[in-house]
Amino acid sequence: MANTRLFLDVRGAKNGKPCVLKIAIAHKKKTALISLDVKLLPDKEWDPVKERVINHPEKLTLNSYISKVRSQIDSFILQLTNECRINSLTASEIKALCDEELHPEKKEAKQKEEDRSKTFLFRFKQYAERMKPGSKRTFDHTLNRLEAFSADKGTNYLQNLRFEDMTPDWMQDFDSFMARTAPSKNTRNIHFRNIRTVFNKAIEDEITTAYPFRRFKIKREVTAKRDLTVEELRRLIFFECEECAVKYRDYFMLMFYLMGINNVDLCNLKELTKGRVEFHRTKTHHFFSMKVEPEAMELIQKYKGKNWLIDILDHWDSDVFFRKKMNKHLQKIGPVTRSGLGGKKEYDPLFPKLTTYYARHTWASIASDLDIPIETIAAALGHEYGNPITAIYIHYDTKKVDAANRKVIDWVLYGKRDGKVVVHPNTPEFFGLTKKEAEALNLIKPELKKMDAPKKTTRKAS
Repeated sequence: MANTRLFLDVRGAKNGKPCVLKIAIAHKKKTALISLDVKLLPDKEWDPVKERVINHPEKLTLNSYISKVRSQIDSFILQLTNECRINSLTASEIKALCDEELHPEKKEAKQKEEDRSKTFLFRFKQYAERMKPGSKRTFDHTLNRLEAFSADKGTNYLQNLRFEDMTPDWMQDFDSFMARTAPSKNTRNIHFRNIRTVFNKAIEDEITTAYPFRRFKIKREVTAKRDLTVEELRRLIFFECEECAVKYRDYFMLMFYLMGINNVDLCNLKELTKGRVEFHRTKTHHFFSMKVEPEAMELIQKYKGKNWLIDILDHWDSDVFFRKKMNKHLQKIGPVTRSGLGGKKEYDPLFPKLTTYYARHTWASIASDLDIPIETIAAALGHEYGNPITAIYIHYDTKKVDAANRKVIDWVLYGKRDGKVVVHPNTPEFFGLTKKEAEALNLIKPELKKMDAPKKTTRKAS
């Protein structure tokens, strides 16, 4: 059983200086010390045998205080003994429990801290802080939505929100709130997936057993296609767009030539390695090694950066700002008319919803149309195909991916399939248009009419 004694700690004490009186708790051959708010001069003001304060102007008050505190500790140790808890504790653990018993305000503060650590917001922020910047941004957006949802629910509502409070009905209310400004179900699903991730982690850490997602399902909506047909892509490539849009179309095509590389990864490329770009994808950390085809190399050399492989981050502050700027210009590419000299421009865009995402989706779609095996397309995009465990042990042949990319580029730019020209460039069929439509977009040159053809002249024999 644990026992106590009074102990004037003279260790390290300087001559003539008072020392701190402590209560020593001995248990299992270990000792832990609890400091009292009492300082005494050794030999002069403390009797270690009788364990009493002596020769001190406030000795009666001090002895009463010391006796009271020791009695509280002895009573608490007896309580732990009667509850059969004492044998499972160390001396340090007994000391910590006694300290809480002596200072209820500390115990209350500790309990509040423990309760706070079990709230949803605390765990959400804790999880977000461990993420990489790109992924953390999505959690920041979710936090903004949660704060807006909680704004009219009283002070500290979000701070005190528990996992158990977030029932399926709560999820539905949150979804209805977000739908006012975010009609896209898939956009709202991003926030629910972030919330679900925190729930899964909290369950793993035994913080909660609540799990509203058994009943509240995150259902994906089928979205409009975000890819161009091969004929549409050809129109984009060969259309004579405004000079200010040329570089943005070039960047888009470079993404396509690199099998739909993401904007953020393109911006952060540093160098070529034996004619290949090699990087870990920011979103999935999947390693890529892509052969740079001549068409891509031409654009890399055209837009060579100072500090980067491509000059994007030499001119723009971030990949996000660049992406927004690029999408804005892509969505304007098409015939332009101006009313009067210096008048306002009127755009008739070829693809008004075109974004950088189309490069990736379009590459995959065209590859599929060319009957390239799905596992090759998956490897090119960095997706798992088939059994994910088996995929860990398979190092997919990059030559197959390289060949697939070359096949896609040949078909898009030159109308070639398996080395043979199937559809000739600079023809209406190449662009999937009628002759009149292709001429209107200046994709092919109008044929000279017979009456417009220059007359042949013949020399008379001399």
